[in-house]
Amino acid sequence: MSELTLEKLGKYEVNSEIDRGSMGIVYLGHDPFVNRDVALKVALADSLRDPESGEQYRKMFFNEAHTAGMLTHPNIISIFDAGVDEDTCYIVMEYIEGGDTLKSHTKPETLLSIDKVVEVIFKCANALDYAHRQGVAHRDIKPSNILITAEKDVKIGDFSIAHITKLDTTTTTPQGVMGSPKYMSPEQLKEEKITTRSDLFSLGVVMYELLTGKHPFATDSFSTLINLILNEDPPPMSDYRADVPESLEKIVRKALMKDIEERYQTGLEFATDITKAFDNLNIQQEDISAEEKFNMIKKLEFFHGFPDAEIWEILRASNWQEYRPGENIIVEGELDDCFYIIVTGKVEVKKNEKTIRTLHIGDCFGEMGYLAKTKRTASIKAEDSTALIKVNSAVISQVSLNCQVRFLKVFLRTLIHRLSATTEIISQDI
Repeated sequence: MSELTLEKLGKYEVNSEIDRGSMGIVYLGHDPFVNRDVALKVALADSLRDPESGEQYRKMFFNEAHTAGMLTHPNIISIFDAGVDEDTCYIVMEYIEGGDTLKSHTKPETLLSIDKVVEVIFKCANALDYAHRQGVAHRDIKPSNILITAEKDVKIGDFSIAHITKLDTTTTTPQGVMGSPKYMSPEQLKEEKITTRSDLFSLGVVMYELLTGKHPFATDSFSTLINLILNEDPPPMSDYRADVPESLEKIVRKALMKDIEERYQTGLEFATDITKAFDNLNIQQEDISAEEKFNMIKKLEFFHGFPDAEIWEILRASNWQEYRPGENIIVEGELDDCFYIIVTGKVEVKKNEKTIRTLHIGDCFGEMGYLAKTKRTASIKAEDSTALIKVNSAVISQVSLNCQVRFLKVFLRTLIHRLSATTEIISQDI
């Protein structure tokens, strides 16, 4: 099967080529079963057939599906599937429309604003912290492996040489010096024990480049590059960009420490220093605690039976809203087509200023407005500090077909239960 004449892989339709690199060719594909576009990464046929390195290449190719497939995070590209069609190996990934890589923002003339760089690195640090806690070290963090979306969100990809650090795993992952030398930590170059802190060194190199348009260990000589990474400190970023705050200089210096014990120990520590250093960035709370919100939502009865990937879809597409005690959520008589699910706290349902019901964590409200887009017949007020997810039909149309069907089944079950309860109350009053 020629890589240039692919029309179908398994159940997936193959469309245009998006990109190609050392590990494969990426095509725009389509999954007709859930009606969504996907990215199809196809292994290079010549590399697979190489008698000396073909087996190692195949292991590395599917290593990405195994390691990244363990991870579900809004800033890590999702892996949906992997397989072999005749002699063609492929991986099915999340497709990011209009995406580019951070490499396009590492030149002096194309730099992002300092605020945006800090936001990007913050999200990357959080994503790496999550991956590390799942036992996955990326080992190849560099600008070309970090996608930036049209909305300037970020997605870490290419886990082809990632290493699983958990001791209880039986999976064989690539060993030895692997990755891109310009972004390797000193311990990687010295072939020392794999550590998640190596990723944080690499992220420090990326941060330096994004802020200055220069590599911290710039040289055309490979041997000189090795010496610089092992023994020399990079020039201050202010030498290249005068408006870089000293607080960010300190963060990058710490990330690039030669001694692993003096470096950031976790991605969370890295991200925390960024928020302390740049309070005026105004990173939204939803970005800071996306994983925490996911864990809270997953516990709700409404989402029992939802796969993790679909819960992430709902979380990304819906609005997370927080209310203080006594604050109005819905006002009687207003038009509102949204459906609400209580994540924390509790609310009062009021009719003509009289409390008729109290709803708690996991309860829902707003079903009729969501369906009929009519005026609200009651008011909803936060009784405690309350967090909700707010969903409307436009939001649900953005998620995958499987997720839409599952959501609507639970929504209708909730609606039927609510109507039955209301009917019973009315019949008791008659």
